[in-house]
Amino acid sequence: MAKAKVDQEKCVGCSACVSACPVGAITVSEGKAKVDQEKCVGCSACVSACPMEAIKVE
Repeated sequence: MAKAKVDQEKCVGCSACVSACPVGAITVSEGKAKVDQEKCVGCSACVSACPMEAIKVE
């Protein structure tokens, strides 16, 4: 199954993806978003929420 991946170069740690994630799979740590691959359901909510286009589901 496809999972969200964060491009650490593009991520600015704004947390938009954190509130968009319906399963709570994303946290921001040290200024960058991190996806818990065990919790991620690949719904892409974080992709559309990210203003930096730093997240892809693949």
